[in-house]
Amino acid sequence: MGDEVFDQMTTGGHEQVVLCHEPRSGLRAIIAIHDTTLGPSLGGVRHWHYPSDADALRDALRLSRAMTYKAAISGLDQGGGKAVVLAPASGGGGEAVFRALGRFIDTLGGRYIAAEDVGTSPREMEWISRETPWVTGVDPSVGGSGDPSPYTAIGVFEGMRAACDHHFGTADLGGRRIVVQGCGHVGAPLVQMLCEAGAVVECADLNDERAQVLAAVGARPVPLAGLLERECDVFAPCALGGGISDESIPLLRCQVICGAANNQLAHEGGAEALAARGITYAPDYVVNAGGIVNIAEELRGYDPVRAERRCRAIGATTAAVLERAQHAGITPAAAADLIARERIDARTPLASIFTHGERTAFNHRPDGLLRPR
Repeated sequence: MGDEVFDQMTTGGHEQVVLCHEPRSGLRAIIAIHDTTLGPSLGGVRHWHYPSDADALRDALRLSRAMTYKAAISGLDQGGGKAVVLAPASGGGGEAVFRALGRFIDTLGGRYIAAEDVGTSPREMEWISRETPWVTGVDPSVGGSGDPSPYTAIGVFEGMRAACDHHFGTADLGGRRIVVQGCGHVGAPLVQMLCEAGAVVECADLNDERAQVLAAVGARPVPLAGLLERECDVFAPCALGGGISDESIPLLRCQVICGAANNQLAHEGGAEALAARGITYAPDYVVNAGGIVNIAEELRGYDPVRAERRCRAIGATTAAVLERAQHAGITPAAAADLIARERIDARTPLASIFTHGERTAFNHRPDGLLRPR
C-alpha cells in the first residue's frame, strides 16, 4: 500500500498524506494536503462510507487537489487540503470521532484547516474546535460563519448567469429551463434563487421529499431516473461528483452545465467530449468556490457582507475562464487549470511545504476559533 500511496501522491503533486486511527472512538480518517504554496491548506471534512480504503484515499487526493485550484482561481491565499472520515455502513460518527480527528488536525500545526463537506455540519466543526483552533464553519452563536452552503449557492448562481451570458448572449435567467440534480444544502437555496430569478426549474433528489418541498418556491419536482435526458437550457449537478461520464454525455439534452457538485467530470476527457457536443461547461471548482471563499473570511475576521460580495465575484471569474477558453481554443476546464496554475507558479515556492512565521500567526482563543493576530 505504501508504494501505491506514494505513486498517487507523486502523480497528483501532493505534499502530505496523514492516516489517522484512534481505536477508542473508532476514528479512521485520511487527511490529504495537496499544495501550500499560496498558504495553509483549507478544505472540508467529508464523512462518508467508502467501498474500500483505496477508494477513500483516491477521494481525499482528488478532492484536495481540486481545493488547491479552487483557492488559487478564487484569489485566496490558501492551499488545498481535504479530510475524509471513513464511516461504517451503519453510519457511525459522533462527538468522540470528530474530537479525535481534531486532535490529529492539531498535530499539523495549521498546515490543514478544516471546514464542512458532505456528511458534516457546524455541529461536527464545533466538536473539532474543542481540540484544535484550526477549524472554520462553526456555529455563528460561538463566533463562526456557520453553514457555508448558502454562499456556495450564491457562487453557482452567479457562475450560471455568466455561463448563460457566454452561451446565449444574456445573463438573464428569466424563462431559462434549468434542471437541478440534488436538493440538499446547496441545491435547495440554488433552486430558490433560480425561481426568484424567473427560471423554469425542475429538480430531483435521491430523497424525493427534498425535491417535493421545493414545489413551494415554484420548482417542479421530477423523477431522478432519466434526469440527464430532460431537455433544458442548463443542467446543474448539485449532488456527488463523477456524473458526467462517457455513458452520460451522449444522453445530455442541455446547452450549459453549471452546478455545485465537486469533480463532475468522471475523467478529464469529458471536457473535450462536452465541447465536441457544443455544451458550455462551467468548471465546477470555479463556480462552487463560494463555500471556501466564505470560510476563508473567518481567517481575517468574518464579515458576511464582504463574504457575499466576494462570492458574487465568482460570476466575473467564470466569465474570465470562458473567455480565456474561447480565445485560446481550449476547453473551459483546461482554461481554469491554466489560470489557477499561473497564480500558483507566480508565487515563490520557498514558502511551500511547511508554514512558518506570520502565516501561522493566529491566536488560540478559548472558544476554539481562529483569529489572525
